[in-house]
Amino acid sequence: MFNFFDLGKIFEISSRSTKYVFFLFIIVLIIGLTEALFLSPEDYKQSHSVRIMYVHVPAAWMALGIFSMITFLSVGTFIFKNKNFFLISKSLAPSGFIFNIIALITGSIWGKPTWGTWWAWDARITSMLILALFYFMYLLSWRIIENKNNAIKISSLIIIVGAINVPIIKFSVNWWNTLHQGPSLKIMSDTTIHSSMLIPLGIMTAAFALFSLLIFLMKFNTEMIRIKNKGLDRL
Repeated sequence: MFNFFDLGKIFEISSRSTKYVFFLFIIVLIIGLTEALFLSPEDYKQSHSVRIMYVHVPAAWMALGIFSMITFLSVGTFIFKNKNFFLISKSLAPSGFIFNIIALITGSIWGKPTWGTWWAWDARITSMLILALFYFMYLLSWRIIENKNNAIKISSLIIIVGAINVPIIKFSVNWWNTLHQGPSLKIMSDTTIHSSMLIPLGIMTAAFALFSLLIFLMKFNTEMIRIKNKGLDRL
């Protein structure tokens, strides 16, 4: 059932595809930045500061998406006793944490001209900060816990507990009266963002996804090489 998660097969693919993903990432990023910085229109209220959206929003999406993927893999570690999952999770986490920090920083920069302050203890912002703390605790657990089995259990529990925060982030703007605007991109109803802004937003999201994949491949390859150097045929 989980042949897709065979580490040997993933390493064979990842070691060959890293350079191709890198070149594709550069191309998509250049197109996305060109669209976002030069071709997309300025907002009638926020003027050019709205261009921060093309970094802030994809970064937030990626942070949430990666955390959700790690949650799925962590649950799989407990239910299916598949120890391959944890190495994939460990390799995904750094890019998720990076995107979480980018989302917080760009949100702060965007908040200054929009709200008049660098930081507000808004429900959406605060819950994203909490997500970053769970990412940090997850990564830290791998640094300070020497026993591998204990590290797998504790790090997985951290992610599973942190997953409670994901729907809070998603629905915080609906549940509370917040400074943060509601979602403009909707699946079940009409999208309120114009195509001239939606297209560059989609391209930048693709670029960030490729960057995340690139970081994952580099981290995964490093972990696999480390395992092989220790003379371990399997985890």
